[in-house]
Amino acid sequence: MSIYTPSRTALSVNVNKVALLRNSRHLALPSPLRAAELCLQAGAQGITIHPRPDQRHIRTQDAHDIAGLMRQWPQREFNIEGNPFHNLMDLVRELRPQQCTLVPDSEDQFTSDHGWRFPQDAERLAPIVAELRGLGVRVSLFMDPDPAAMAAACALGADRVELYTESYARAWGSPECGEVLQGFVQAGQAALDAGLGINAGHDLNRDNLPDFLRAVPQVLEVSIGHAFMADALELGYAATVQAYLAAIDRA
Repeated sequence: MSIYTPSRTALSVNVNKVALLRNSRHLALPSPLRAAELCLQAGAQGITIHPRPDQRHIRTQDAHDIAGLMRQWPQREFNIEGNPFHNLMDLVRELRPQQCTLVPDSEDQFTSDHGWRFPQDAERLAPIVAELRGLGVRVSLFMDPDPAAMAAACALGADRVELYTESYARAWGSPECGEVLQGFVQAGQAALDAGLGINAGHDLNRDNLPDFLRAVPQVLEVSIGHAFMADALELGYAATVQAYLAAIDRA
């Protein structure tokens, strides 16, 4: 399998919140498809969607529309994330994104709030990971910053882990931040030692992102949605992409 290795940390924009706003009215705007297109035009290296069973934001048609857009941008990455035991796998089988990020969220969960557990989740994840690799889809597992779990994730067949960064974002700017960040450094090094690539995401923003990337070794990709869209409301999509790319470069 060809592993995408960017020369700098790649920015994947999660457009779920655009769909959430659209779904609050019986209208077709704002458009997550148009948001994805504008972000790609501005230089984002990827687009992420996280469809959930209740379709409270990204809908099945959105997934197909954005997949069609991504085929026009073959050098950019399409990442579909979600729980493989809900509604995810049928979409992935049909759309064949470059990457699938497996996330252990419940059907009614407000947002993702924990990673996979090892060895507890290994047996049921194993056939999913094997199928995705057979489809030619890169597999990333959403993981807490637990160094001891990284070798198990690699043994399962994952290509990458996405470090769940909410604890870092919550601690950023506080006296506890250094200690929390060190846990991510150790987890990142354990992932590298196991042969895994490193992604990261959840509550990262253009303020806390540079410190994280300076500390955690060789982060290949960050997936950012909520903070990105909050900034885009003020700056616009293109300027927000440029602001996050600048934050990455500052690292």
